[in-house]
Amino acid sequence: MIGKIRGILESKKPNQVLVDVNGIGYEVFIPLSTFYKLPEVGSEVLLEVHTHIREDAFELFGFFTPQEKSLFKSLISVSKIGPKLAINIMSGAETEKIAEAIREGDIILLNSIPGVGKKTAERLIYELRDKISADICEGRKAEEGKGVLKSKLTDDVVSALINLGYSKSMAEKAVAKASKNGADGISVEELLKESLKYLVKHSE
Repeated sequence: MIGKIRGILESKKPNQVLVDVNGIGYEVFIPLSTFYKLPEVGSEVLLEVHTHIREDAFELFGFFTPQEKSLFKSLISVSKIGPKLAINIMSGAETEKIAEAIREGDIILLNSIPGVGKKTAERLIYELRDKISADICEGRKAEEGKGVLKSKLTDDVVSALINLGYSKSMAEKAVAKASKNGADGISVEELLKESLKYLVKHSE
């Protein structure tokens, strides 16, 4: 069973990607929540994968985060919900919102998702209400927290570059480039160092 795929993103569509792993191309079905987080074609990508095997098919379903994969596995455990419908459901709202709606019994939100009728919404709540992991619901709060910290970090580095004599526009551009290439846990010092490398390289 394939649990993860790391390779070069050869192509991407809202519902499917092609990932090249050492010369072998894997077609992977994805929800929109994953599509919006994908890097540019030609970049390396890492996807959490669920392998679905039937008599007539061997299909891969990919997700950008463990929370997305966890929600998908919960959805397909519900009677009458297969992988394709689960992907459609996940494409209709944010992962955390779907999880919260199920845990809180929000039939209106679930029913607003294309492909989810009232009976399906009721079945989702009945079968998953006590099974949906709280980690999925907490995912959005964690991402929001990281976003606030990252914003403060980049602001500090931009200010430092301006104090060194660079224009605001050049400083912001350098920090944006360095942030994109850096790891999530990058420090102020590391980000400043990478930003300066970019500025020196592009001033030659």
